[in-house]
Formats: sequence, structure tokens, C-alpha cells
Amino acid sequence: MVWGRIKNAIGLGDPLDSLPDGPTRLPDYFPLEPKGCEKQSQKLFKCLSGEATDKARDMERVGFHKSYFPDVKVGPMDPKAAEAVAQDPENPDFPKAGDNPLDECRMFIANYMKCSDRALGQKRNRLLQETVRVQDEYRYQGPTTSNTEE
Repeated sequence: MVWGRIKNAIGLGDPLDSLPDGPTRLPDYFPLEPKGCEKQSQKLFKCLSGEATDKARDMERVGFHKSYFPDVKVGPMDPKAAEAVAQDPENPDFPKAGDNPLDECRMFIANYMKCSDRALGQKRNRLLQETVRVQDEYRYQGPTTSNTEE
């Protein structure tokens, strides 16, 4: 028990132990690339643009993806692929319903979070966490409802 905490403190432990339970998610500070974490960041970005994106596209193709908007109904992009998945759901080459594309990059996310949590507290990375306030005159106001029928 104590040995595991010591290993995690000095960086020898399993980085997956530090991930929260539940579905794999990217941290709130993503896509920051703190100084000193370039290697872990680039590995994560490469995985997200490669394996995770491919899995997400496969899920969209067979209709297992979810919409970000509640009023949009989703369906399969490729009906033939959806039919093939329905006929053989145990095939390991096909995506499963409820899969998370980020699970492909779980180890890279853990390494990125471990490094970034340490590096973002350093003085040289302080600028990355500052929030920027946009002046009112530069903010997007949306469509105006002015009377244009004069």
C-alpha cells in the first residue's frame, strides 16, 4: 500500500491508477501543451488524430455514435456496414455499441495528465492557465432583430 504511493510519487507507478473511474475523458485543460510535456502531448495528439478518430468514424458509419444535440436523431451512415454489424455482433473487427473512442488513447491520456498536472503549477507555464476577458464591443452579439423593412 505504502510502496504503491511512493512509486506513484516518484513516477514509477502505473499512470492508469491516477485516472478517475468512469468513462475515459480528456482533462479540462486539454489541448494545452505545457513546457516539459511536449513528448507526452504529441503522443496524445497523434493517438487522437489516428486510432481514436478512426474508431469514432467507424462508430458513425454503423450508427453507434451519439449526437451532441438532444433534438438530432442519428442513424448509420453506411447501411450495409450497419447490417453486417447486426448480423455478426461478436466480430472483434466491428465497433460495439457504447464504446468510447478515447479508450484507444487511455495510456496516453494518463501520461499527459500526470505530466501536465505537475508542469502547469510551475512558473514557466503560468501563462497557459490565465483566462482572457474579451471586451464587450468585440463579443459576438448574435443576429440582431432590427427592423429592416423600411
